[in-house]
Amino acid sequence: MDEHRLKKIRLRAWRRGFREADLILGPFADLHCPTMTARQLDAFEALMEEADQDIYDWYLGRSEVAPHIDREIFALLKAFNPSEGRAGG
Repeated sequence: MDEHRLKKIRLRAWRRGFREADLILGPFADLHCPTMTARQLDAFEALMEEADQDIYDWYLGRSEVAPHIDREIFALLKAFNPSEGRAGG
């Protein structure tokens, strides 16, 4: 695993500029990125290219997830409970 890439992704997940996104994506990246495949990391990086407000609205179910977003990664994110720092409800 490329430790430099992981560090860069995790830093980017924590420093979004939209606090609510930071508090979802940061802990998610800390927990899941170290065990993701290269393809999953690519998909997570692509998700982070989206606007913070869009990601937040999708996460809360306020709007439909854009069709180009990787469903596997988004399902993993949606199942993640940032207040517990792990997947689950």
